[in-house]
Amino acid sequence: MLKKVLVVVVIAALIGVAVWVNYKSKNHLPEGFATSNGRLELQRLDVATLYAGRVKQLMVNEGDSVQQNAVLAQLSSEQSNSQVMAAQAGKDRAQETVSRADAEISARRQQEKVAKLDLDNTRQLYQQALVSKAELDRRQAAYEAELAAVKAAQAAKAEAVAAVGQAQAQIQSADSTHQDMLIRAPKAGRVEYRIAEVGNVLAAGSKVVTLLDPSDVTMTVFLPTNTVGKLKVGDEARIVLDGLDAVFPAKIKFIADQAQFTPKYVETADEREKLMYKVKLAIPTEIALRYTQLLKGGMTGNGYVRLDRQKNWAPQWAIKLPQP
Repeated sequence: MLKKVLVVVVIAALIGVAVWVNYKSKNHLPEGFATSNGRLELQRLDVATLYAGRVKQLMVNEGDSVQQNAVLAQLSSEQSNSQVMAAQAGKDRAQETVSRADAEISARRQQEKVAKLDLDNTRQLYQQALVSKAELDRRQAAYEAELAAVKAAQAAKAEAVAAVGQAQAQIQSADSTHQDMLIRAPKAGRVEYRIAEVGNVLAAGSKVVTLLDPSDVTMTVFLPTNTVGKLKVGDEARIVLDGLDAVFPAKIKFIADQAQFTPKYVETADEREKLMYKVKLAIPTEIALRYTQLLKGGMTGNGYVRLDRQKNWAPQWAIKLPQP
């Protein structure tokens, strides 16, 4: 019995050693590379209301995927709708004024023609000494008055046309406000949180829904001074997530220009080694969009960076994408 127990213990130990050796061989970092653990992050978009209002309807639930310009929520629109109707009524009145001005111009031009005929006839009669100079002057004054009336009617029309333009601008402004009562997705994404609920009264600028942008997937890692100094934005990187048999390509998107904590004024070499800098690795947009259902915020894993651009990636970090 004791022999059997010893045999089992020895076999288990050998298996453990084999697994450990295999793990170390797969995760051993060759010279010229560095790694750090991190979590996936998806860019968060806080969608807010431009105007104050009461939440009338919510069209999405947490976890829903939405397209750009999709309606996420609707605020009460009675007031904005009234503003649109009032602006439209103002435009209608201004257009009626334009129509009356056109009719006035037409009537005045007819009277102008009649006055011109009277003036021409009076001039002929005056040349034949059949009417007095006073009568000629009276007909001349009447004609000039009709000319002035035509110009006045034309000016009234121009003013009415300007009023129509102003009313149209008011309609557009009111309609814009009315349309802004529909809260739309600024871009395609996935709903993370419903911050407001039906019946909530929101102030201008209040958040309604939080979206996650599946095209902007990053992992933040922290690397020491001697590593960060050899990196630059745009360098190749790799991301390996826990629980996935895959290696995602990435690029360095951001390198912090300040350490995450400040050491004492007098820095020794050991203290400088403790300085950690934030480095953000970004998965290419086309790959992130291909795996929108797989890549989720908070997934843990490791990010790998290459310190020497002349070195090739080891086989275990060759790009290996999961089956969609």
